[in-house]
Amino acid sequence: MLNEREIESCYLGQFIPVHYHHNMLMDQNRMHSFKSAIHYSVFPGAKVLELGGGTGVLSFFAAQKASKVYCVEYNPDMVREARRFLAMNPNGHKVEVVHADAFDYLPPEPVDVVICEMIHVGMLREKQVEVIESFKRRYLAKFGGPLPLFMPEAVIMAVQPLQQEYDFDGFYAPIVQFQETGVVQPGTVELSQPAVYSIIDFGQPVDSLIAWEGSVLIEQSGTLNAMRFVTKNVLAIVQEQATTIDWLNHYMTLPLYTPITVKAGDLLRLSFAYRAGGSIPSLQASIQADVVTQSVTEQIPEYA
Repeated sequence: MLNEREIESCYLGQFIPVHYHHNMLMDQNRMHSFKSAIHYSVFPGAKVLELGGGTGVLSFFAAQKASKVYCVEYNPDMVREARRFLAMNPNGHKVEVVHADAFDYLPPEPVDVVICEMIHVGMLREKQVEVIESFKRRYLAKFGGPLPLFMPEAVIMAVQPLQQEYDFDGFYAPIVQFQETGVVQPGTVELSQPAVYSIIDFGQPVDSLIAWEGSVLIEQSGTLNAMRFVTKNVLAIVQEQATTIDWLNHYMTLPLYTPITVKAGDLLRLSFAYRAGGSIPSLQASIQADVVTQSVTEQIPEYA
């Protein structure tokens, strides 16, 4: 019998089925970014912990330099698959695949790097924030400081008003959509620039409540009927080059319950609030959007 947290985990995405991991392995942006970041951050002889290891691919990347990698996975099917895959790959013997709940597990020794990729757009659905915050408390209680380096080191989240097409061969259906980054999306009109609403630094305490209220300048006239949520994961900070190694989640576009006609120059007031790890509908239901200032051209009367 599953307990309440296990039931929620199955529903929200912690218990990702084996076949879905194929999509993650095929995602070259994700794979290349993590491989580069791990190669940079994991030094020779390091001790590494991965929370939520899945197929074990990120632990495999770490094992190319690390002396020991603890790969924690809760799904028993994935535990078997990870052990099988790692046995086929160089340095896989350095990875110990542990069947345990990431909320409860602590390594038997201090570690230098913690990798955790329980990441959904907007920090929704998956338990990245909750798992990392729980780990910090328990790790400090057992080992004291300092905390290990976390990967990702930070997350930057932004929101962007859109006019989104919801016609599917004549069938109108305003539903959540996930779009590739860096690709022109047919049927999508960007009405303004993205506005950053939250920056999470995993090296610092992180509040599970994410709330924002702010204004966005409309640059393109149209019908505002959706919000695009953008999530950039800062996997590693390359200090000597003053650069970062990043990975962008697919864009998430949420339809508004009530579309708004907007004009270039309008000032749009936005607000929303949700819990990290919560459901997509919880965010969607909290979105409030109102035009607070009409465009400058409409405010100036015309004289004959």
